[in-house]
Amino acid sequence: MFFFTVVLADRSSTLLVDQVDRLRQIYRTVVQRRPFETVAICILPDHLHAIWALPEDDADFSSRWNLIKGNFSRRLEVGERSMSKSIKREKGIWQRRFWEHAIRDDADLERHVDYIHFNPVKHGLVTRVCDWSFSSFHRYVDQGALPVDWGGDVHDIAGHFGE
Repeated sequence: MFFFTVVLADRSSTLLVDQVDRLRQIYRTVVQRRPFETVAICILPDHLHAIWALPEDDADFSSRWNLIKGNFSRRLEVGERSMSKSIKREKGIWQRRFWEHAIRDDADLERHVDYIHFNPVKHGLVTRVCDWSFSSFHRYVDQGALPVDWGGDVHDIAGHFGE
């Protein structure tokens, strides 16, 4: 199982939520072609976090992300690109790399799932986790794994918090 952070090159962009249906369709297609389970996910305007459980004896998450990023980028209009991006046939929509972390145990998994679900609140996009629609949080609520008011309301928390 792996935790990922995948980021757009333009951190001020809202492309992922603007094109969320496109991203979801491409994601589903890649899951069909190269199966994996999405344990948790949250799509934010300029990045996403996910935890994947890959099939036994298949740790090739890089090719899966390559398919998702490449197919998402196809047919999208982009501005001027650097020479290195043109040579590598990159549109420059995504950062070239992504962050991955191998989940070590159940406690590590729980911390990362919580991080994913709370991320829209952390970034100031909503004041309650349940108010962000582009998250697996709602699946967890539907399955009874989390209460709908999990994470509370940021207005009820005093002080300033950062990373």
